[in-house]
Amino acid sequence: MSELEQIRESINSIDEQMAQLFQKRMEMSRQVAAFKRERGLSIRDAERERELIERNRAFVTDPVLGSYYVRFLRNVIGLSCAYQSRLLNGMKIAYSGVEGAYSYLAARRMFPEADLISYPDFAAAYKAVEQGEADSVVLPLENSYAGEVGVVMDLLFSGELFINQVVDLEISHSLLGVDGSCANRIKTVVSHPQALRQCDDYIRGHGYKAAPYPNTAAAAEYVRQANDPSLGAIASEEAAGIFGLQVLERNINTVKNNTTRFAALSHMQSRPKADCKREDENFVLVFTVQNDAGALAQTLNIIGAHGYNMRTLRSRPMKGLSWKYFFYVEAEGCINNTNGREMLQELSAACAKLRLVGSYYANNI
Repeated sequence: MSELEQIRESINSIDEQMAQLFQKRMEMSRQVAAFKRERGLSIRDAERERELIERNRAFVTDPVLGSYYVRFLRNVIGLSCAYQSRLLNGMKIAYSGVEGAYSYLAARRMFPEADLISYPDFAAAYKAVEQGEADSVVLPLENSYAGEVGVVMDLLFSGELFINQVVDLEISHSLLGVDGSCANRIKTVVSHPQALRQCDDYIRGHGYKAAPYPNTAAAAEYVRQANDPSLGAIASEEAAGIFGLQVLERNINTVKNNTTRFAALSHMQSRPKADCKREDENFVLVFTVQNDAGALAQTLNIIGAHGYNMRTLRSRPMKGLSWKYFFYVEAEGCINNTNGREMLQELSAACAKLRLVGSYYANNI
């Protein structure tokens, strides 16, 4: 056997070992896909991929080979995600509105290979997951200009689903109309109340009458069916293409940096490992307190005493109970460790009702 043949025999042996390891790794990817299906998580996690590459590149000490190994890792990650995508292709995701709505765009961004199912409103989409019609639901939490989405806050308090991922979607509203219309011919604009609020300066400046509609894309569909040049819809530019409308004005938001945070919720709670600390880890709590002086302050002090930084604190009136409120808190840090469990135990003693709505990594796609 020549020297070259001996080298090739060694390569063949290594390739066989790599094939076996590849199958083992893809089996782990299959298990990851099952985990993500149950918890409504996206296939891609940019921060996890970055950490994996940074850690594994240290295993190759040759600086020349290091760059090739990074490319090898990226290819392996890409194959793993492609395999997961194939496994999750039948995943059903609920959203509110119709194709072209911002919830639809957020759901498509989170779950590019999934089957997206439309529901008439937030509550119906949420209930679809509770009743097993869908695997996960994508709902808006808040807008950077118009604030919280109250109906969704109420669902988080009263429902049984868990937040497992949150992403920010840049919102750019457009004025849409039928063929032959223009901004000067519009008399009435229809859209979701949140979208109308986000464009209030533009609406007032043009003297339009604002009419609320259940959904931005549904408003575009309504304008197309009405075929009235004096009627306009405020929706996404994508909705114009879907419903055959003209874009009369672009980027009509009062605040140009307009972002909505969307959450994906499912029956299963994702629990990031306590030993895999990441700076972008967050959790959400909803709770009520006893009607005693200092009860809320005591609750917030417990959270602070355990070293968690609260990013959001809101109160919402409880349905059917006059002057009774529940509170919504988003905080930074890992809650799935000893410190988090001790905090929850202390909060349980101080709160009349306490629910951990979920823990997640921010902007993980």
